[in-house]
Amino acid sequence: MSTEIMLRYIHFISIFAIVGSLVAEHLLLKKELTRQELDRLSRIDAVYGIAAVVLVAAGLTLWLGSIGKPAVYYSRNWIFLTKIGLFSLIGILSIYPTVFFIKSRKGNPEEKIKIPSAIFWMLRVEILLLFVIPLLAGMMARGVGFFG
Repeated sequence: MSTEIMLRYIHFISIFAIVGSLVAEHLLLKKELTRQELDRLSRIDAVYGIAAVVLVAAGLTLWLGSIGKPAVYYSRNWIFLTKIGLFSLIGILSIYPTVFFIKSRKGNPEEKIKIPSAIFWMLRVEILLLFVIPLLAGMMARGVGFFG
């Protein structure tokens, strides 16, 4: 199996893990959670974080490692750059919920913790942005957006 195919597979599986973990977080989120439930959410969030790191590593290797299409194909495509920007925004939006989950999970497992409404909105915006990225990827694969 070629390196390019393996990297694309890892990239793709990472996307599934990111979508799955974000949707799971959103479905498990309630206005109040016990510390035990927050611990579960923080573990799901860890899967999200690991998948994001793997996605970035595979993506950067495909982009800059001259595996497959030349780097200029991506670097001079405004749709690709928008896709990278949206993914970066998703990463920035995920910081507050991640820190909240980690900080709030310690203590009495049965104690209820009020979840800030900002976390609900941040997860929803992350999911919305995440569902725009495949559209951009499909457009980019067809050569749309290249300005070189």
